[in-house]
Amino acid sequence: MAERDEPHEDSGTPMDEDAAWARIVAAFEAEPGTGSWPKAEDLREDEAVRPPEGLGPVQERPRGFVVRAPQPGPRDYAVPDDDDDEGHFVPPEPPPLPEADTTTKFAWVAVLGGPLLMVGCVLFQQQMTWWITVLGVGGFVGGFATLVARMKDRDEDEDDPHGGAVV
Repeated sequence: MAERDEPHEDSGTPMDEDAAWARIVAAFEAEPGTGSWPKAEDLREDEAVRPPEGLGPVQERPRGFVVRAPQPGPRDYAVPDDDDDEGHFVPPEPPPLPEADTTTKFAWVAVLGGPLLMVGCVLFQQQMTWWITVLGVGGFVGGFATLVARMKDRDEDEDDPHGGAVV
């Protein structure tokens, strides 16, 4: 926090904080000054603004609340009841997933079952013996390594070097 009698940055004279705060509060509480406003702003409330020549009559502003019917929005759109679906894209049925072989199934059981075995021992407050630890950690690591080793390389199946992009 600044000291009270520090020299002001611009003038080099000490700044009186109390006087500065008093000026700020006085300026805040003072009535706004009367400046030169455009003629249209000096009209009384019941007077209407006259439009330039050739624009037609001015409608007076309604006083109070005005209730208007809601305008239709994007959710008010009704879908037409056409039975022709011509022109609409219907995607083809996706091919069935390939059947996993036995090795892949056992790898997934090991990856998911190893940690679940260890979490189950903790939740049921069973002693974590060496064989539970080996089964949990070894199952996870072995299953993960098996899944990674059996992954197919993408370059073998692709004949298109551009990844399918067509310009």
